[in-house]
Amino acid sequence: MTAKQTPHDARLRAVLARDASASGFVYAVRTTGIYCRPGCPSRSPKPENVRFFDTPAQAEQAGFRPCERCRPDDPAHRDIVSERVATACRTIERALADGGPPPSLETLARDAGLSPSHFQRLFKSRTGITPKEYAQAVRDERVRDALTNGQSVTEAIYTAGFGAPSRFYENADQTLGMPPTVYRKGGQGLTIRFATDDSFLGLVLAGFTDLGVCAIELGDTREELVKALGTRFPKANLRDAQDELAPLLGEVAAFVQHPDQSLDLPLDIQGTAFQRRVWQELVRIPAGQTRTYSEVARALGSPKAVRAVATACASNPLAVAVPCHRVVRKSGELAGYRWGLDRKKRLLELEGQSE
Repeated sequence: MTAKQTPHDARLRAVLARDASASGFVYAVRTTGIYCRPGCPSRSPKPENVRFFDTPAQAEQAGFRPCERCRPDDPAHRDIVSERVATACRTIERALADGGPPPSLETLARDAGLSPSHFQRLFKSRTGITPKEYAQAVRDERVRDALTNGQSVTEAIYTAGFGAPSRFYENADQTLGMPPTVYRKGGQGLTIRFATDDSFLGLVLAGFTDLGVCAIELGDTREELVKALGTRFPKANLRDAQDELAPLLGEVAAFVQHPDQSLDLPLDIQGTAFQRRVWQELVRIPAGQTRTYSEVARALGSPKAVRAVATACASNPLAVAVPCHRVVRKSGELAGYRWGLDRKKRLLELEGQSE
């Protein structure tokens, strides 16, 4: 905000731009007697006819009635951005499920009543990825499911909606983290190097593929950690590389001690499209802060997916790097940490001290 800008100016710009990410106020139009939420798809009002109120109740006390399009008085419709993004996600999923190409950005934006650039910006603010990347993630998930169910690589590629095998192989490593034929065999033949080091949370194990860190496990004994890695990758070739990986393990152990800093190592993390959306949302939670499972679900535009969010947290393969320890129950109680509630408590206490 510049020195000359007033709160009124900022709000008016948000209204005229139909910025659905703006919050903390509603606006009323004198000539219509109606009040709306920022981002309402109705025709933009003339600036001289606009009044602002902090709450819907204030607008109604001033004699304005709620808009029937954006329903600013209905709590279930307050997050228009999340609603539009969720609708776009379902549209993409249906198109791919029917075997067709994903809808274009222009089509999705038109359905949302926004310009393509504005819609893409809002979509990425909620999901962490663009609509094109979300469509890619959905197709990736369909490939993995098809391979797991025994289809050949070629069958899986066409089942997932790729127009040609070449389109799939352009991103096969990012899709599966390993060659597709290896993935279909449950990771058989994949080599994962691992090593362990001490940390303030006990022993830490890191597993590495050729693409990056694929697992970070916490535990009390080396045997326990190696067993956990084997459970996650039952058909992979696990190779003890303690001496070879010592420098990298030192970096991982230091990161566990300072989770408010970034881990400067490439990650090879695999999951479904929804799991990756959850994990990306967790990474956005600042160190020293927490979110409830419900808040994460709402941020994803799926407020009813609380249990699915909890399951994705429990499936997180990268302790601390994907900070599922920052998610708590609505009451504030700690729950659901695969590496033990004591470690979750100590991590949160550490981050609280570093604020």
